[in-house]
Order: sequence, then structure tokens, then C-alpha cells
Amino acid sequence: MARITFLKGRQILDSRGTPTVEVDMSLDNGQICRGSVPSGASTGTHEAVELRDGNNEFNGKSVNNAVQNINKVIKKESLNLDFNSIENFDNFLIDLDGTKNKSNLGANAILACSITFLKCMSKNNNMEVYEYLNNDGTFTLPAPLMNIINGGAHANNGLDIQEFMIVPGGFDTFSDSLRAGVEIFQNLKELLNNDGHSTAVGDEGGFAPNLNTNEEALVYISNAVANAGYELGKEIFFALDVAASEIYENGKYKIDQKLVSVDEISNYYNELTNKFPIISIEDPLDEDDWEGWTNLTKMIGNNVQLVGDDLFVTNNSRLQTGIDKQAANSILVKINQIGSISETIKAIELAKENNYSYIISHRSGETEDSIIADIAVATNSGQIKTGSCSRTDRTSKYNQLLRIEDFLGEKGKFSRLNTFNSRF
Repeated sequence: MARITFLKGRQILDSRGTPTVEVDMSLDNGQICRGSVPSGASTGTHEAVELRDGNNEFNGKSVNNAVQNINKVIKKESLNLDFNSIENFDNFLIDLDGTKNKSNLGANAILACSITFLKCMSKNNNMEVYEYLNNDGTFTLPAPLMNIINGGAHANNGLDIQEFMIVPGGFDTFSDSLRAGVEIFQNLKELLNNDGHSTAVGDEGGFAPNLNTNEEALVYISNAVANAGYELGKEIFFALDVAASEIYENGKYKIDQKLVSVDEISNYYNELTNKFPIISIEDPLDEDDWEGWTNLTKMIGNNVQLVGDDLFVTNNSRLQTGIDKQAANSILVKINQIGSISETIKAIELAKENNYSYIISHRSGETEDSIIADIAVATNSGQIKTGSCSRTDRTSKYNQLLRIEDFLGEKGKFSRLNTFNSRF
């Protein structure tokens, strides 16, 4: 059993200068631990509610009400209570909120408390978070899906696709994988600079050049891979995040400045995957286009990881619908979409039970909190999505994985992702 003896919430800033929630907590008069929550830009409509004030402060995005819910409501109800697990604590918060989408207390308030409770439980048991969460003693260092060119809602350039990622999956260690990604990123910067493109970075640390087509971005990345001395299709693979709900309107998708039907954009993905070693596509279709998702999964799902982000929003009910409809074969796991650690773990368990892969993910508005690195290792996800290799809000997660790799030594295996079937 663990008793909350100290709890305090505050408003801090995320990586975009937008307010978010941070919590300090101690259990049984132990060490004070700290946790903070991220925030997304392209958010799914089915996500848990991120409570914001909507007043004149920070253009309406301040989180003072969520912080007050922690410091007054949650503190009053939880102080000096005993909890026997993270699930027990999370259920207490969910019941206290009393809504399906956490709109009363706010998912940001609940998640900040959930993260920090987990850290306190780990610390009080003299364990790292990844050790505390792990049940079987096996630990897998994840392959990074590294966002190196930004488009869509993450940049103000002409690219429709939101993220162009490299997956350095054909290596023996996480360290080697990360090094390859960094070297490709630096070579891409040189190529873009030589051609007169901007090398300023977007929200997630990738470059945001003003290119004419999505395929042009993939050609640039292919050349960067070659210049860095790595083999495309053997050591390095590609992944896309289309964020299709952002380019969908009135039954049509806008891609490469054209409006196309669901069948046409599905054929477009099929052609791209034949031209380039694309092994993962996230949110290729709108979040409510179940029929389109099912058909696309039949078309290319045996060769490509089709990842539901806005489609599933880390929600077991929506994931079960996808399983029943055979829509997608993978889920993107974002802790703030559902709003608690224990519900996140349940989504991962449901994915595993149904042969869906799962990718632990950041948000475009991040903090220096690196808990998703621990979650990725603890749950043996084999994949992590935490942005590019620039900006401290992104590299803090990579650096935590380097530490974990060092701590684990031979006990920490790397997830080689050089074939699609190795994900399952």
C-alpha cells in the first residue's frame, strides 16, 4: 500500500510555449517525484479532454483550472489515502472525474497525477520506471521512428504528409540505430542547405523545407541515406504519418495539391510503398472512415504496418472496433489521448492479444519528461516515436533510452525492424 503525503500541481510550458500541467508528489513521506504531460497539435476528435481555460491568458490555452483541480479537488480527496497499485489510483481519479472523456477534472490533470504516482511507486520500491512496469524481466530497446521532415500541421510548408520518418531498424543495438539516424539527419541538412532550402526545424525537430510534392521529400531522404553510407531497404526504412483527418473534407483527401477519393489515395499509398521501402503508414485515412481503413488493410496490410492514431486514440473501445472490422494492424500509443497510465497499459495489452503492433509515442508539444522511453522498454513495444534528433524535448527521450541501454547491458535486446513480420 502507498499513501499520498504530498501533492502539488502547477502550470509550466511545453516545447511550443503552450501551457501544460506538472505535478510534484510524494508517497509515504518518500522522495518527491515530478511528472508533466504533453499536448498534441493534430488531435483526434475522440481523445480525452485536455482542460484549458479559454480566457485571455496564453490565447485561451492556460491550464489554471486543471491545476486548481489538482490542488483543491484531487488533493483534498486523495491526501492520506492508501492505494495498492497504479491501476487503483487511476481508477480513483477516473471515478472522481465521473465523465467518460475526463472533461470534469481534465485528462491533463489526471494524467499528470498518474505519471507522478507511477514514478513515486517506482522510486519507493528502489526501481526504475521501466523495471517497475515490467512483469516478465525481458526488456527490449525500441527502434526509433525518427521524424526528419515535417509537413502538415507540424509545419507551414507545402507538404500534405505530416511526418516523413526514417526507421534505422537493421542494427544490433539501439546506440547504433540512433547514430545512423543522427548521421542521416545531418546529411539531409547538408543536402537541403545546398539546394537553398530552409533547414529550420518544425515542432518535432525535423526540417520543414518548402517542397513541391511528398515524393520529393522521400527522394531527399533517400539521397541522405546514401550519403551517410547506409543501405536503404536493409538498414534504413521509411515511415509516414499522414494525419489524414487534417487533409480530409467532404469525402475527399487533399494530397499533392489534388483532391482525390478514398480509392485514389489508397492506390497512391500502394504506389509509394512500391517505390520506396515504406514499412509503416500512420493515419493514412480519416479517423471515422472505417470502411476505407478495412479496404486499405486488405490492400497493403500484409506488407505495411498501418497505424491507427486518430483512429484509435489509445482507447480500447475504438481499438476493439478496429479489431472487429480488421481495420489497421497497429496502434499508436499516446498517454495523453486516454489520460492515465493504467488505461494506456490496457490498450497495449489488447493490441498484443490481437496481434496488433504498438508504437509508444510523444506529442508535438512535449516537455523534458522522458517517461515514454521507460514505457517503451517496459512493454517491449519494439518501436518508439519521439521526433527528430534535435530539440531537447525530443532528445531527452533518446538520451533516456541510451541510459537504459547502459543500465541493462546484455539484458536489454534491440528490436530489429528489418522485416515487417518481425513486429508481430
